[in-house]
Amino acid sequence: MYDELWTAGKAMYKLEPALAAGGELIIYAPHLREVSVVHGKHIAEVGYHVLPYILGNWDRYKHLPLGVLAHSTHVRGDGDYDAATGTELPRARVTLASQIPADECAALSLGYLDPAGIDMDDWRDREDEGILLVAKAGETLYRAKET
Repeated sequence: MYDELWTAGKAMYKLEPALAAGGELIIYAPHLREVSVVHGKHIAEVGYHVLPYILGNWDRYKHLPLGVLAHSTHVRGDGDYDAATGTELPRARVTLASQIPADECAALSLGYLDPAGIDMDDWRDREDEGILLVAKAGETLYRAKET
């Protein structure tokens, strides 16, 4: 649906409210080859991090455009940062299944899945297992149902 992770990343911040702590969001975009044509250099410098990590390392990132830093935290989602140990504690994992190579995903602090090994039908109708397949995930904001 989107040509760059800059826009495809909407899948995370629109689905994160319905994502279980410790869960994983997979952005399946087998056609996607770019993080961002315009902002890619800056995103490569910062990667994807939770907001407390960015703030805890502000001197390292303050020179970057604020829009890039916001994008970084939106795609990475909620979490915490232990400044004493330098450990980032994301609430959930974010994994790309795209043409962006595994080493580039790792450098960005994202997981990687080979999109060629994914059959979307394997993910359908598995809500009772805690798996939700959302087509066009960047269009609608989701929330977990109160029980």
